[in-house]
Amino acid sequence: MSAVASKPTVVIQPARNFFDLELTSLFRAWELVYFLAWRDVKVRYKQTAIGVGWAVLQPLVTMAIFTLLFSRIAGLRSDGVPYPLFAFAALLPWTYFSQAIGRSGTSLVNNASLVTKVYFPRLAIPISAVFSPLIDFAVTFGLLLLMMAYYGVVPGVNVLALPLFLVMCIATALAVSLWLSALCVKYRDVGVVIPFLVQVWLYASPVAYSVSEIPARWRLLYSLNPMAGVVEGFRWSLLNTASPDFSVMAISATVVAVLLAGGAVYFKQVEQTFADVV
Repeated sequence: MSAVASKPTVVIQPARNFFDLELTSLFRAWELVYFLAWRDVKVRYKQTAIGVGWAVLQPLVTMAIFTLLFSRIAGLRSDGVPYPLFAFAALLPWTYFSQAIGRSGTSLVNNASLVTKVYFPRLAIPISAVFSPLIDFAVTFGLLLLMMAYYGVVPGVNVLALPLFLVMCIATALAVSLWLSALCVKYRDVGVVIPFLVQVWLYASPVAYSVSEIPARWRLLYSLNPMAGVVEGFRWSLLNTASPDFSVMAISATVVAVLLAGGAVYFKQVEQTFADVV
C-alpha cells in the first residue's frame, strides 16, 4: 500500500489560460524528447550504404554547384575569403535549418499512432525533430574545420559569438516548425509545400551570396528573414568577414522571438484537436 501511495498522481486538464504552455510537463518529459530524437537519427541512417556520410555529401555537392554558378560564372563577391569556404560556412546552418523544418513539419502526422494512443506533451514531437539534425550539424562542422585549416583561415575572438548564432538558428527552426507541424495536422497540403518553401527560402537567404549584394534600400525588408542574420553571423564568427549589420541581426532576432512565441501559443491552442484530426 505504501508503494502505491508513493506514486505521483498526474492530472490531465486543459490549459488554464491563453499563455499556459505547460513547460513544466515538457521539462519532465525530457527523456521522451531525447529518445524520439535519437530514434529519428537511427531510422534516418539505418541500412544506408555510407551512413552519416550523407550529412556531408549534401552540403558538399551544393557548395560545388554554388561555386561553379555563382563564383565562376556570375562572379559574385565572397567577402575576401575563398568562395568554397564562404558558401560552406553558410550551408552549415542552412542545411541544419532545412532538415529541421523538413522533419518536424510533418512530425505530428508521422507519429499519429503515438499521438492518438498515449498522453504526453505534444510539443515533445516537433522539438525532438528539431534537435535530431544537430548530429548532422556536428559532423558537417568537423568538415568545415578541416576546410578552414586547408585554406589557412583561423577564427578570431568573434568565434565566441558562434553559440549565440547557433541558438538563434535552432530557435528559428523551432518557431517555423511549431507553425508548420500544427497546420499540417489539419491541412496535409503543408507537407507538400514544405520542400518548395525550403527551396524558395534558400535563395531568399544570403547563402550563395553576401548581404552586401543587397541594395541598401532593401536591407530593412531583407532583415525580416531571420536566416539572414544567422547566416551572416556564422560567417562573421568563423571566417572573420566584415562586421555584419547589427541592425539586421536585431530585427532578425525580434522576428524569431515573435514567431516562436506565436507558434507556441497557436500550437497549444490547437493541440487538443490533434488526436481527433490526425
